[in-house]
Amino acid sequence: MLSGLVIVDKPRGWTSHDVVGKIRRLAGTRKVGHAGTLDPMATGVLVVGINKATRLLSYIVGTEKTYTATIRLGQSTVTDDAEGEVVAERIAAAVTEEQINDAAARLTGEILQVPSSVSAIKVAGQRSYARVRAGEEVALEARPVTIHSFEVHEVRRLRGGKLQDVDVTVRCSSGTYIRALARDLGADLGVGGHLTALRRTQVGPYGIEEAATLEELAEDLRVLDLSAAARSLLPVRELSADEAVELSFGRRIPATGTSGLTAAFAPEGPLVALVKDVGGQAKPELVFAAHGDDA
Repeated sequence: MLSGLVIVDKPRGWTSHDVVGKIRRLAGTRKVGHAGTLDPMATGVLVVGINKATRLLSYIVGTEKTYTATIRLGQSTVTDDAEGEVVAERIAAAVTEEQINDAAARLTGEILQVPSSVSAIKVAGQRSYARVRAGEEVALEARPVTIHSFEVHEVRRLRGGKLQDVDVTVRCSSGTYIRALARDLGADLGVGGHLTALRRTQVGPYGIEEAATLEELAEDLRVLDLSAAARSLLPVRELSADEAVELSFGRRIPATGTSGLTAAFAPEGPLVALVKDVGGQAKPELVFAAHGDDA
């Protein structure tokens, strides 16, 4: 059974669900999922899991992400991106590049971020964006995120300088909304802002250089097999034959000596389980191969 990860370069205009549907058809299986939604306007790295590799996705979702983006200063929109109606406009001509860099620095590190009201966060059991589209005003609570770096590359003046487009690269923790970062940069500068372009270039260890377009995948479905995916994602423990048998039955083995999850591999190569040190032993958190099975 085909199991592994597909690193997709998602095209603009496609939802993450659309991409999953496409990979289901190409792989010939219903058991397909993705590790972290990209908005339709965004492009770039979308990690898709097939069959047993869908069990790895929850561990990929929480990894760091890197994005390149363009932020337009001088306009605020209802969605904090170019998909929404402009609700306010202020002349941004007086904003200097030094001020933009200073504002980006203030939004770097551990911050509290209020997600965009059109995010997929649930409010009383309903998606926030659905409530907004129904005409409701939604105020979401701030949540902690970490902006590891917020680099400004180029500033371009539009409409005689009334608007400014700022090209940036952001490396951030899981759960960060780049739309909200654009909104907050504009608010800090007193002119408003929104996102006009977004491309995800890295999800954990998986970069855009490894990604394939849907057209390329239709010609050749490039799958990173389950064992290779686990090796690229987590620390590795090479098992003895006896340890592999114990783990395959869900039993504990001697501790790995590492913090967090470790991928444990049988002597002949396949992934047996993900383990975590607990009380001086390595406890199987997720078993991929029952005794006698091939992972």
